[in-house]
Amino acid sequence: MAVGLDPAVGYLHAERPGRPSLALDLMEEFRALVADRLVLALVNRRQVQPSGFQTDPAGAVLMDDKTRRRLLTAYQERKREHVQHPLFQEAVTVGLLPHLQARLLARTIRGDVADYPALVLR
Repeated sequence: MAVGLDPAVGYLHAERPGRPSLALDLMEEFRALVADRLVLALVNRRQVQPSGFQTDPAGAVLMDDKTRRRLLTAYQERKREHVQHPLFQEAVTVGLLPHLQARLLARTIRGDVADYPALVLR
């Protein structure tokens, strides 16, 4: 919404009432960069343990409060890290990347940019 797009109108995720499909589509670009890398780092550093998860009778896996705090703290730290944006050639925080990419998507949809420049970090 901050860049003038309707978050409910997506390309990858099915449109459903109350579901921000476009926002979910945009976040796919950051899954490996933020979520997967963060979780793997926590596991590799043994900052989360199997004992921090419980399976309820319905089969859902739930995180305990200690593990949730550890995950959220690591996530907030990750969002404050700086990376070099490949298109702008400037250092930006990881937390700002979704907004920048949403702006680029809006420019692509409006025809200001020929092709959407997907974020690829090395």
